Amino acid sequence: MQAWQIDQFGPADSLVLREVPDPVPGPGDVVVAVAAASVNPADAKLRAGRSPGADAIGFPLTLGRDFSGTVTARDEGVTDLDVGDAVFGVLDRGHEGACAGKVALAAGLAARKPETLSHVDAAALALTGLTALVALEDVAQLAGGQRILIHGGAGGVGSFAVQYARHVGAEVIATASAANHDYLRGLGADQVIDYTTTAFETAVSGCDVVFDTIGGEVHRRSLQVLKPGGLLVHIAPGPADMATPEDIRIVRPHVGRDRAHLLRILELVASGAVCPPQIATMAFADLPAAHQRIETGHVRGKIVLSPVS
Repeated sequence: MQAWQIDQFGPADSLVLREVPDPVPGPGDVVVAVAAASVNPADAKLRAGRSPGADAIGFPLTLGRDFSGTVTARDEGVTDLDVGDAVFGVLDRGHEGACAGKVALAAGLAARKPETLSHVDAAALALTGLTALVALEDVAQLAGGQRILIHGGAGGVGSFAVQYARHVGAEVIATASAANHDYLRGLGADQVIDYTTTAFETAVSGCDVVFDTIGGEVHRRSLQVLKPGGLLVHIAPGPADMATPEDIRIVRPHVGRDRAHLLRILELVASGAVCPPQIATMAFADLPAAHQRIETGHVRGKIVLSPVS
């Protein structure tokens, strides 16, 4: 099969497409023929050596974390998925390999994909939906009547988060460039702040929750918009020297992988509460260009590779 690999950390053109052996299922595993593979900002950070734990990476490394496809083999101990099942899933933390013709993973990290959802849509929803749900449903326990500010609302995780927050009845404020304001209003944002022209901390206050997908100084400035007892939940690191006020909670959630969250994504999609984000589909052969595009930080929704060969 073909797989996108790196032999060392470097720029997008360090990605190499090569032939590698097909994976075989280990204990409790299934092997999935990948039909669509998602491209995430975290993939580009790992490729460049800027991810936590990068110093423990072994090479060559096949990239990619979430996917959709069809089960082609399973360990004899797997009874909840069958060969021929259409599934989508997310590889376990610290594991990569979805940008390939096939991928092996624990069966519990995949869920059956309904016929009503395409492989491309399922791949776009997998890691983004899981991340947003862990942050907002599990950690923040966001509820109706609360006010939430979502940074990077037009990205993959942000697109899901905006819709989820609207679904539970929160007042939803998001930051985005002007080109994405109509998109976010269409997803349910009550207010959108153009971060290129307006300091968000001057335009909003009294938030119960801030969901930070950007990090850096945005993380520090977000403390100013939270009410006493408020929560800053983040998936990108803030400044190392930042002090935490006594009346504010700051949590970086552990985004584990499991079937339960994948099924929750499907439940929200089936009910109409959430729909797939805007998706740019790119050819499997164009992964280096996809990495270059995602590193601009201005991708609306998701980039998905399909078909994968």
